[in-house]
Amino acid sequence: MGIGTVGSGVFSVLQRNQSEIVRRAGRGIEIAMVADLDTARAQAAVGPAVQVVSDARAVIANSDIDIVIELIGGYGIAKQLVLEAIEAGKHVVTANKALLAVHGSEIFAAASRKGVMVGFEAAVAGGIPIIKSLREGLSANRIQWIAGIINGTTNFILSEMRDKGLDFDVVLKQAQALGYAEADPTFDIEGVDAAHKAALMSAMAFGVPVQFDKAYVEGIAQLGAQDIKYAEQLGYRIKLLGITKKTDKGIELRVHPTLVPNKRLIANVEGAMNAVMVHGDAVGTTLYYGKGAGSEPTASAVIADLIDIARLHNADPAQRVPHLAFQPDAMSNMPVLSMGEVVTSYYLRLKVADEAGVLANVTSILAKAGISIDAVLQREADEVGGEGATQTDLIILTHDCVEAKMNEALGQMQVLKTVLATIVRIRKEELA
Repeated sequence: MGIGTVGSGVFSVLQRNQSEIVRRAGRGIEIAMVADLDTARAQAAVGPAVQVVSDARAVIANSDIDIVIELIGGYGIAKQLVLEAIEAGKHVVTANKALLAVHGSEIFAAASRKGVMVGFEAAVAGGIPIIKSLREGLSANRIQWIAGIINGTTNFILSEMRDKGLDFDVVLKQAQALGYAEADPTFDIEGVDAAHKAALMSAMAFGVPVQFDKAYVEGIAQLGAQDIKYAEQLGYRIKLLGITKKTDKGIELRVHPTLVPNKRLIANVEGAMNAVMVHGDAVGTTLYYGKGAGSEPTASAVIADLIDIARLHNADPAQRVPHLAFQPDAMSNMPVLSMGEVVTSYYLRLKVADEAGVLANVTSILAKAGISIDAVLQREADEVGGEGATQTDLIILTHDCVEAKMNEALGQMQVLKTVLATIVRIRKEELA
C-alpha cells in the first residue's frame, strides 16, 4: 500500500535479490498487488505482471495475500488500513514511525489478539537493524541507556553549520535544495521525527508502553553558529540526540541538541547518516551506524521483516518474538520523568557586560543552587564585538545537576543587569 520512494525500492531489491532471499527465507516472497492513488506511476514501477489498484482495501480483501506492507505514512488512513489488515488476519510490515509512536499500543494489541505479526524495522534509523538488535541481539541485557542520531536531516544541517560556520537558516535552505529537508521541515527540525523513533526504542529497551506523548522534544532551529564553534573549542560537537535512560525514579525520554565529546564515535557521524548507541549491563556500549533513510536502505529493513514473517508464518504466535521485545503480560508501568527531574550537565552561553564582577555574580548563583562548574571560557570583548566592544560571551560547562535546579538558577542569572541577552542553554552528555 503506497509505492513511492521506499515502495519502489522494496520491489526493486526483492526482484534483484530474489534467489538470495529464497535461500534465507525458505520460500519466495512475491509482490502480488500494489495499491497507489497514482496507478500509472505504480504500474510503471512494477511492470505488467503485478496487479495495480487505486483502492488499498482491495489489497486487504484479497484472500491470497499473506502480508500487507504499509508505506503510506501519517496517522490517518494508514491507521485504519493497518487495523483492517490485522483484523483480516494479515501480517503487516510498516515504515511508519509516527503511526506506531502514537497508536502502537492499540496496533500491537490488535495484532496479538489476531495472532499476526507487525514488522517495523524500517520505522527507526532506516537500514540500520536497531529494532532487531534491541528485540533479539541484546535480549540478555538490562539496557541502561540509548542515545541516537536518528534524524538525518538535522544531522546534515548541524554538520554543515560546523564545517562552514553558517547559521541555521542558511543551511536549512541548502538542505531543502539538495532534497535532504522537506518543503515543510517542521517534524525534522523541531525534533518530532526523532522523538517518534526514541519512543519506540525506549519501549523496547525497558519493557514499557510506547509513550511519545510524554517525551520532551526540543529542535535545532534556535542553535547559532557561535555555539557550535565554542563547543568545538571546548572539545565537543553538538548533535540532535534522542535519549532514553532508565533511572531509579523512572525513565528519561528526551530529544534535544546535545554536546557530545568529540572523541566519541557518535560525535563524528556526519552528513545525513544515523547512529545509535546502546549501553547494556552485560555487553557494555554498542554502536550501530548507517543510512537512516533512502529508497534501498529503508527497503533493506522492510524486506528483513518480510523474511522474518516468511520464516515464522506457521509458528505458534506465543513463540514469536514479542513486538516490543517483552512479553505483553510482563510490561512495566515505570513512569516517564518530567524534564525537570532529569539529571544531566550543561553548556551555558551568556552575553554579558565587559566589566568587573560579572563572573563572580554568575558563579555565586550556580554555587547557591548546588551546581558545580566544570569549565569556563571567557572571550575577550574585542574578539566577540570588535575593537572597543563593551560586551562579551561567557561560556560555562557544568557538572551533572537536576534540571529543575538549573532552571531556577537560569531565572536568577537572566535578570542580572549585566546579562544582556537570553541565556543559551544546551544539555551535555558524556556517553561514557
